Formats: sequence, structure tokens, C-alpha cells
Amino acid sequence: MKPITLQNFAEGRWIAGSGGMAELRSAVNGDVVALTSSQGLDFGAMMRFAREQAASTLQAMTFHDRAKMLKALAEALTARKEELYELSYNTGATKADSWIDIDGGIGTFAVYQSKGRRELPDERILIDGNVEALSRNGTFQGLHVYTSLQGVAVHINAFNFPVWGMLEKLAPTFLAGMPAIVKPASATSYLTEAAVRIMIEANVLPRGALQLIVGSTGDLFDHLTSQDVVSFTGSASTAAKLRAHPAIVRESVRFIAEQDSLNASVLGPDVKADSPEFDLFIKEVAKEMTVKAGQKCTAIRRGIVPAHLLDVVQDALKARLEKVTIGDPRDEATRMGALVSTSQRNDVREKIKEIAADASIVYGDPNAAPFNEKGAFMSPVLLRCERPREARAVHDVEAFGPVATLMPYGNWAEASDLANRGKGSLVMSVFTYDNAFAEDLVLDSGSFHGRIAFIDRDSAKESTGHGSPMPHMIHGGPGRAGGGEEMGGIRGVKHYMQRTALQGSPRVLSAITHRYMAGAPVSSGEHPFRRKFHDLPIGYQLKTKAREIALDDIEHFAHFTGDTFYAHMDEEAARANPLFGGRVAHGYLILAFAAGLFVDPDPGPVLANYGLDNLRFVKPVKPGDSIQVALTVKDKTLRKPDQGEVRWDVVVTNQNGEQVAGYDLLTMNAA
Repeated sequence: MKPITLQNFAEGRWIAGSGGMAELRSAVNGDVVALTSSQGLDFGAMMRFAREQAASTLQAMTFHDRAKMLKALAEALTARKEELYELSYNTGATKADSWIDIDGGIGTFAVYQSKGRRELPDERILIDGNVEALSRNGTFQGLHVYTSLQGVAVHINAFNFPVWGMLEKLAPTFLAGMPAIVKPASATSYLTEAAVRIMIEANVLPRGALQLIVGSTGDLFDHLTSQDVVSFTGSASTAAKLRAHPAIVRESVRFIAEQDSLNASVLGPDVKADSPEFDLFIKEVAKEMTVKAGQKCTAIRRGIVPAHLLDVVQDALKARLEKVTIGDPRDEATRMGALVSTSQRNDVREKIKEIAADASIVYGDPNAAPFNEKGAFMSPVLLRCERPREARAVHDVEAFGPVATLMPYGNWAEASDLANRGKGSLVMSVFTYDNAFAEDLVLDSGSFHGRIAFIDRDSAKESTGHGSPMPHMIHGGPGRAGGGEEMGGIRGVKHYMQRTALQGSPRVLSAITHRYMAGAPVSSGEHPFRRKFHDLPIGYQLKTKAREIALDDIEHFAHFTGDTFYAHMDEEAARANPLFGGRVAHGYLILAFAAGLFVDPDPGPVLANYGLDNLRFVKPVKPGDSIQVALTVKDKTLRKPDQGEVRWDVVVTNQNGEQVAGYDLLTMNAA
């Protein structure tokens, strides 16, 4: 099969490199499958193109507009994913390996589009936290907001996940409103290029929102500014070089790093050989050694087990690894494919030699070439370190392949110490049914790990396991793992935005954020429940008449609901309560009476009341007190073409004008 010549996507067009073509070989048989080069690209022009052509367009879109764009891209990739699977075999990945990369990446887009529409406003500014009172009378307030950075996100990705690695960065980047330039690792860039083609051909991205470099980045970094972001996945040595680039230092460019780390899996001291957690541990370690041929930044590199179980664990792991079929990834019987290249396999072999200074090989031959000598196949290799607290290499050297080392511990403190000697990891998994051990481990080791996965008999059936970063949770870790964070739900979006403290009057802050704040101007007219979604301006308010709450109301509510708590029914006991000093109305009675004051009974645009947020009872209401409600449109979000969510600010006051309760009311209104 003739090799394909990969193309860069720069300044809105596909461009082949002008020379210096690099050969990319199949991991399965060594054949050249693609040629790649980025020579001839004007990297400064690419950066300017993204800023001038795409940034303003993306930033003019709301979070919901961008979320819909992600959904359309996910659908386009799904429709053509079989093309990606076919190319993926050449990376050495089995169908199951490719599912993690391809479907996992598409799934990340799907999660982010959903969270974007559910958790973010249909606006361009994101409010962070609550209003801060900066003055006595409330005319001067503070508020933190996020706005899109007005630069370019440069994504430097690793070879092991050519699709997921790209999409898990693009999802929060696009949702934040930034254009991106993607630079995949050359070894598997043919798969990334195919995925980019699908997204470009979907014709939903603004011009310049996505560009691709399939080769060297040249002088790209020289054109970085303080509004840009560099997000990197790969080795610690490369990350260190990039961090020290003069432009990154000079411009204080945001640098997000996700580095390979010596992740650990701990078998709890409570576990016995016949415990469910024992079997789960064996399965997980074997899986993490062989999925993607161990080429995962989250793979288990160190198995930390109770000393008295070391032999049993070793025998069980060997038995499981012996069942792993190594071969052509296209063969459904294959359970482990090839490493990405023979050079990668050679690097793994060298790293095993270094680790062997502290440990002995108890399973596998790193120098054997199973299945096909022209390919990058190798056996899983299990090592054993007898004295891990005296060792160095097992805690410092990572063989980025199907390699793990077992090591014993005597007590929970030793287990924690060994886990922490990795000097920071992306993930640690713990197999235990002992809650006290789990808590101790988190307190002693939490600061060394970006994620801790507890896997036991209760969670195992639904757990995604040790090595699966989920879009909802942060992916990153301290120290050796790079000190960065990716994904993490909406947290990941904020890496591509600037948090700014705004100070001013409620009037101006409400106008900027399109959200009503106490003290801002209000308007009124006909009952707000008679107005459709689009006819309700922010700050539209209804002030109700007052209603007195009598002792009979309190007693009736108590008997009717069954809530006969003493504070409502026993004057003497309630008087002894320092918070009340006598009988008080039920909080839910106040809510019910408040609703009775502002609800319009006739059919109208309000379709449903579906929740209360941030409910607080501020001051007791006693028999004889009166309550009044101020109902104000706080913000609005269109959910469907004919329906929108209205968030109402509800403030309940007494006859003295003192607030007794407050909450956000959510209604769905016809548009």
C-alpha cells in the first residue's frame, strides 16, 4: 500500500510540507504508512490567522452556541469513526484500545456539550461565585467573572492517544471560546490528521478555529503572547524545555502540562487472597499493563501490596498475564497489540534495564519479539522489588510500555510512603474495603496524586477503573505529573479564560452580566407569570401584598403535614431555644404562603415550577408577623426553541422590612 502524504491545515487550507519528509511506519509490520513534514509553514501567520479570523467569532458566540458546535462535531466524528478505526490498527492498537481513543474522545465532546448547556449560561460571561458586599449600603459591590482569553490555544499531544488526546483538549478550549492549533506526536499523526479532516468537513467550525501541524513546530512558540495557552502532554524532559522557552517566560504564557508519571496501585492491608478486592486488583494491574500495550500515561507502574501477600499476588499476576494473546491487532483474539514503534520498544527495553538495578524480572522476556519481528511487539514484563524503601530506580524510572513492578509494605504508613515516592502522579488506585485505611491514605497521600480511585466489591461493576480519565473529573497531577489539570468538567473550561474581579454599583454589574443583583434598577407591569420568556426583561419585579401568619395557621400546618416539631407547637420549649425565644412558623409554611402571594392561578406561559436553589431561612417568623414577597427575574436561559428557564430572585420580608427567607425559584416558561 502506497504511503499517504499527510497535510497540515493552516490558514484555512490543507498544505503539504515542502520537504524533509519523515517516514511514519506501521507498528504491526514496519511498513511505511505515511509521510509527514511541516516545512514551509508560516507559523507566525497561523497564529495571526487564528486571532484575527476565529477568536472574535468564537467569542461572539455564547456558551450554548459553542456547546451546540461540539455536539455537531461529535456527531460528524461518530458517523465516520470506522475510518479512524481502520487507520488506528497501524498504531498497534486493538479494537478495544481504539475504542478508548476514538469513542472515548468523541464521548468527551459529548459530555462537554451537555455540561456546557446544562451548567453554563447562554451568555458570553461566566460568573464565578457570589456577589461580595464592599460597602455598608450596597451601592458598591464586587463580583468575579470569567471571559475568553483573546489568544490561541496551542496543543502539543502525545503519540498514545492521537484522537482522545486531541479532543479532550479541544472540548474545553472551544467551549471557552478560543481557537486552537493542534500539534500531534508524529508517530501517530496520520490518525489525528484524519480526525481533523472530519471536523473541518463538518463545516461547523468558524474559519481559523482549528489548525493542524503534522511535523515540527518551528518558531511557533516565538509568536506566543500573554493571551495564549500552551497545553502539553508528554515527557517531563520535553515539558521542562517548553516551560523554559523565552516567550513563555517573558509573556507569562499559561502552560498546562500532563506528564507521564509512576502511578501506583495499592492493595489494602485488610485484603486476603480470597477477598473480592484481591481478584479486582489482579485484573486491574494486568489490564493496565496490557491495554494500549501499557502506553498510557495513567498505567499502573508500581503495585504496592502487603508483604505477606507478595508471593500470592505475583503468582496470580503471572497466571493472568500468561493468558494474554499478543498479535495482529486486527485479530479479534488478540488482547495486546504492538508498541507504537520499534524505537519506542527499544526505549522500554533500556528503561527495564535501569529498573532491574532495584528489581528482578519475574515474568516476561523484554528482549523477545513475539508475533512479528518487523513490528514493535514485546511481552508484558513484571518485576519484583524486595526492598522498595531502599530503592531508587523503581520510583524514578518509567518504562512506557507493558511493564510494572511489585513491591511489599508492612503497614499503611509504609504503603503511603511508597506511593508518594513517585513524587507526584496522575492517579493512584486503592483496593480495600477498610474505610479507615482509605481515609488515612487520602490524608497522607492525597497531595501527591491528581486522582485517587477506590475500587471495591461495591463499585467494581460500574467503576471505570484505574486508568480511565473521565471528562467530569480533573486529569493531571502534582510534581512529576506536571502540576497541571485538564478536563474536570467546567473546571477545564476556565483554564482558557481569565478571571477578573469587577467592582461597581449593582446597576452596572447587572448590566454587564445580564443577571439581576439586589439594588439594581427594577421594572414592573402586568403580573410576570402572564409574560412569555422573551417578554420578561432581567430585573422585572412583582411586589406582593402582605399576609399575616396567625397561630392557627402554624398549628393547622403542623397537623396537616405531621411536622409537629416543638419549636412550632410548644411555647415553653420554644422559648428556651436561644434561636427562637418562642413559637415560630415552619420554614416550609413560609415558602407555601410566599408562593400563594405571587402565583398567578390562571393558565399562562409558566409551564412548570421545577426547583428551588440556595434556600435560606434568615430570621424566624412568629405568630402575628406578616410576610411580603419581592419576585424578580434574575436571569434566563433558552432551553428549547419554544421553552426557556427563568431564574427568579425571591426575597421574603416581614412587616419591618427585614428579610426572613430567600431563594432562587426556577420555572420553565413558554417562549
